[in-house]
Amino acid sequence: MTSTTQNVVIIDTGCANVASVRFAIERLGYTVTVSKDPEVVLAADKLFLPGVGTASEAMKNLQERALIDLVKQVDKPLLGICLGMQLLCRLSQEHGSAGEDSVECLGLCDAPVEKMQPGDLPLPHMGWNTITPQDGHPLFTGIPTGTYFYFVHSYAMPVREGNTIAQCEYGQPFTAALQSGNYYGVQFHPERSSKAGAQLIKNFLEM
Repeated sequence: MTSTTQNVVIIDTGCANVASVRFAIERLGYTVTVSKDPEVVLAADKLFLPGVGTASEAMKNLQERALIDLVKQVDKPLLGICLGMQLLCRLSQEHGSAGEDSVECLGLCDAPVEKMQPGDLPLPHMGWNTITPQDGHPLFTGIPTGTYFYFVHSYAMPVREGNTIAQCEYGQPFTAALQSGNYYGVQFHPERSSKAGAQLIKNFLEM
């Protein structure tokens, strides 16, 4: 597909990295709409769900913007980025200031998000790290094992057969990318990951 035939929408979650995700997509020659309007979101060919901050704050934002049910209605490919990926999961231990043991997330991937246990390594896991993608997965076309991506997080989805499409090691293995039906997610920031990140965004848009 060329950029002229793709209707690309970033779901307007109100979080800080929307602009950088938009710029990364536009650099590839695509026109992008940022919206929370149900008609616009449901008419999209490809969607992005960005997120930064804590899971509890983000879910509150989605609720206030009437986005929870809307995201669950999406039937086209959607890519969650960083916290956006974690929100696709069933629940998160990242409760922020609310004080609960865990936060209920979107439940589009039946997996938990847990606080990382990296041993002697510091949290957050911040900086460049290598990934091991699933052989032949279209999201990782042209992205071999050992490619570096940029991470910033303290919580992660454990490796889960059937959903994990790339993994990373930081004192323990964790899910670097997931797929659950038409929902995809990456724990790293492709918009901050140089050529490899641009390749991944391009792959997603061309899938």
